[in-house]
Amino acid sequence: MDADTFRDGIFSLRTRRLGSVGETLVQRLLKLGKGKNVFHDLYDDAARKRIEVKFSVVSKKSEIAVTEKTVLQAIEGATSEKRMVAFSGWKEAEFDCNIQQVKRAEFDILYYGLFFSDVIVIFRITSEEIGKAIQYSDKQHKGNVGEGQFHINRRTLQTHLDKYHYKTLTYDEFLKLLQ
Repeated sequence: MDADTFRDGIFSLRTRRLGSVGETLVQRLLKLGKGKNVFHDLYDDAARKRIEVKFSVVSKKSEIAVTEKTVLQAIEGATSEKRMVAFSGWKEAEFDCNIQQVKRAEFDILYYGLFFSDVIVIFRITSEEIGKAIQYSDKQHKGNVGEGQFHINRRTLQTHLDKYHYKTLTYDEFLKLLQ
């Protein structure tokens, strides 16, 4: 498999399957073990830290609302290739990556990342650092106490790059980690 096919496959994954790809990336990159329970993803035996992992693909927001009259146009314009954002163009792109179901009490360190069309950008933040600086909201779903979210978009990404950037990988580098 070449790097472009690999990337295209990642962009076609949804929710839990995409999350598993991010977990595998962080696990291989940092040589971490499986989580000690179902409330966090991985475990750092050396540091004795619970690790949570969240990843998102960076896609341009759809310009066409889905209505009865525009449903075919919206579907035609929804393909991943037409909506992918390169890291070099993030400042001009309208995108919104929602890092959600963040349960700060259940982990010590959060590795979160963004799959751009050309690179994967990985961030590292401690549970104590998650707050107003990254516009964290602890009101994700009604009644979900202790669970929140934050958004990464062209207005907030620079803060994450400046304060929490951990590593940037190419798709070739990620593919080699898996082989």
